[in-house]
Amino acid sequence: MHLATCLSHAEHTLQMFDPDYDIWELGHSGTDAGLRRFLQNGGRLQLAAHEGKRLERDAPRFLRLLRDYGHLIEVRRTSKSLRQLTDSFCIADQFHIVRRFHADHFRGEAAFNSPQDTRTSLERFLTIWLESGPGLLANSTGL
Repeated sequence: MHLATCLSHAEHTLQMFDPDYDIWELGHSGTDAGLRRFLQNGGRLQLAAHEGKRLERDAPRFLRLLRDYGHLIEVRRTSKSLRQLTDSFCIADQFHIVRRFHADHFRGEAAFNSPQDTRTSLERFLTIWLESGPGLLANSTGL
């Protein structure tokens, strides 16, 4: 899976956007292990989503990760003006990207060691991030 490859390349930053992270398998043991390795080495994780009910309900490993590394993870909820966004992507260290053209479909692209391929999605993420508010916290639910 390209997401696992992107996670394995990350050293400093992971920036992710998905409407609900339904297909991302953030609660899967392999994803949890990759994220824990990344965070144990001081990496910072930023997630933006429209809602987090699926994470709360279906990803207890991610909730434990958030509890254990809450100081290195920030989750934001998008504003209503962004709810029409349907793409999905993960950017690692501004050099690697996995992107789905629509969050409900697996069709997409991946590029590694290619900062020029991450540029547009990185700018998009920063805009989403700035227009989003606090989401899921380590000690509460309710993204």
